Amino acid sequence: MDGILKKAAVKRFQEVATKLGVKGEVNILAETARTAIDAANGLGIEVGQIASSLIFKLPSGNPLLIITSGRHRVDTVLVAKNLGIAELGRADANYVKEVSGYSVGGVAPIGWLNKPEMTLIDLALNDYDIVWAASGHPHAVYPTTYAELITCTGAQPMVVGN
Repeated sequence: MDGILKKAAVKRFQEVATKLGVKGEVNILAETARTAIDAANGLGIEVGQIASSLIFKLPSGNPLLIITSGRHRVDTVLVAKNLGIAELGRADANYVKEVSGYSVGGVAPIGWLNKPEMTLIDLALNDYDIVWAASGHPHAVYPTTYAELITCTGAQPMVVGN
């Protein structure tokens, strides 16, 4: 587990987090945080406190990052309607790695190789004082806040699921 902090993606996350003034330290979980439920169980918190970074394709072909609460799924029809576009495209694992530099299950909201065209944040995350997000690896997470995520990502608050 010690080697996780030496992984390039985690180091990139930590460098960007430091530059942005992120207060939370990276925590290494014994079990994977590949899903919101796994992460919540590993941290002993509510699943809604997990801030999952999900990537979709916009009609332009560019990435859309949605930082969503683990307590529900993203309603792609609702989000597309709210953005005034026909639909959100699915992003496969290769696309996710190519645009963000992170593997699925470890996608952090910051430190991307290619900045997303747009970032949305789930209003439901504002229900919690502390939320946890991935930090570059499926076993690495960090504590943050709704406000800090908005500041660091420039995310637009939106209802993204139910």
